Amino acid sequence: MRFGGLSAPPFVEARVGPARVWCSGWAHGNVGDHVGDDPVAVARNRAALGASTSGADTRGWVWLRQVHGNEVYVADGAPTPSGEPGPMADAVVTAARGLTLAIVTADCAPLVIACDDAVGVVHAGHRGLANGVIEAAVAQLRDIGTGDVRAFLGPCIRAPRYEFGADALADLVAQFGTIVEGRTRAGRPALDIAAAIGVVLERVGVVPFADCGICTADDGAYFSYRRDGETGRQATIAALP
Repeated sequence: MRFGGLSAPPFVEARVGPARVWCSGWAHGNVGDHVGDDPVAVARNRAALGASTSGADTRGWVWLRQVHGNEVYVADGAPTPSGEPGPMADAVVTAARGLTLAIVTADCAPLVIACDDAVGVVHAGHRGLANGVIEAAVAQLRDIGTGDVRAFLGPCIRAPRYEFGADALADLVAQFGTIVEGRTRAGRPALDIAAAIGVVLERVGVVPFADCGICTADDGAYFSYRRDGETGRQATIAALP
């Protein structure tokens, strides 16, 4: 695992409508609290991440317990208490300004969605995609916010490195279309998770969307479960200023 948090952070920084977005890499160490790391180290790494994101305060953050499902948590302004598990969900939305929303990933797709006065973050692995987590998150965002919805896709695994079982891939092709059927560099069946996200967003009227284009398995600045096996997690965070 990549612990410590002492070197300069490899950040992707972006804006999605009014929301500010950061996608962290390894410099601030593992921020996943479910991978066997020392909880004290995780807390330190999260604090370092907060300090580097333009002074964001980790006491004002919402962290989720992600389960590869489709539950969406609507945050009313209360952060996750220090040392306590967060809500069990794979997406969180809020209209509260100054509240920082966070998800952790190591290959799954981190998606930020925002409208004029609300923001959300979505953990979209292949199971969450199939179960409709993005559709549910966009619907909840529209319930609490106004204006057009925009989206940003952070670092995730890409088709050339995402070999996928033929039968499981066929199910996703049936759901999302042949555009999601990719190939690895060795010519084996692969899932194009970014293409699948594009299909879902188009279906719910969120087009176009911005994609950072980074593959976690190719870029050593990011944790990748597919590449490394046991590994840490990076964060994708967003907030309304």
